[in-house]
Amino acid sequence: MFAAYAARIDRDQPLSGLELGERPEPQARPGWTTVNVKAASLNHHDLWSLRGVGLGEESLPMILGCDAAGIDEDGNEVVLHSVIGQSGHGVGPKEPRSILTERYQGTFAEKVTVPSWNLLPKPKELSFEEAACLPTAWLTAYRMLFTNAGVRPGDSVLVQGAGGGVATAAIVLGAAAGLRMLATSRDEAKRARAVELGAESAYEPGERLPRRVDAVIETVGAATWSHSVKSLKPGGTLVISGATSGPNPKAAELNRIFFLELKVVGSTMGGKDELEDLLSFCAARGVRPVIDSVLPLDRARQGFEKMAGGDLFGKVVLTV
Repeated sequence: MFAAYAARIDRDQPLSGLELGERPEPQARPGWTTVNVKAASLNHHDLWSLRGVGLGEESLPMILGCDAAGIDEDGNEVVLHSVIGQSGHGVGPKEPRSILTERYQGTFAEKVTVPSWNLLPKPKELSFEEAACLPTAWLTAYRMLFTNAGVRPGDSVLVQGAGGGVATAAIVLGAAAGLRMLATSRDEAKRARAVELGAESAYEPGERLPRRVDAVIETVGAATWSHSVKSLKPGGTLVISGATSGPNPKAAELNRIFFLELKVVGSTMGGKDELEDLLSFCAARGVRPVIDSVLPLDRARQGFEKMAGGDLFGKVVLTV
């Protein structure tokens, strides 16, 4: 079957390890189901895998891709929950949880096999392309906002780095839930797009806000950390799920954190029940993932280049 996979690991030039070509079809195993992939979306996790983060040489070649929507062996339209081992179903109770391609072949292929427990019905209101955007970036944003940030309708939330998958999802989901969303971006067009999607206002990174916020959604890391901390009200919450600009900020702002009794909460992915709630929320409220571009699987390299260069707003989706 045709697939996009990591053939080599290169920390400095990750795309040099990306190859497109034929790979073996997945083998049946007890408790697992094979899905015919209709659409799959890219995440920064795929780029980090090519750098060797969470993926070792011994696992190569590894088909990339964690998110997918498709048709299962019984003809049902399904969405894949990409955290494997969360329940023990299909892998045994002692296997630690992992994101799909840290241990198993991924979704950038004509077929993928996953534990049957990891499949959810695709709402009829969502296309395959839309549903394929939800299991990683949008689920991460959903958990950050509604599980970890401790906010409620009417509260204000700053989203750093509008344009990225998680940040864009947070803006759309927060606005749909009655939160007062603010955003930052280095790019003027992305700031304007954030406002179109529901942000009350958008600013350049580091720009002083007109008021402090109840929570910050942080995925950028070192470049925006200080601004995130300084933007919070006393007792506010900073939720972080990534550090695309690096993990080591110049100033940790510890004095401000303890003096203002701020909360810093780490957040990774989300549970199957949260994905089920997210799918229902999108179907019921008419919320749809923001898609930057849709490409056929054989043009996956173009999608990776777009993501690596930051030249996108929303998700890149690959279709099979």
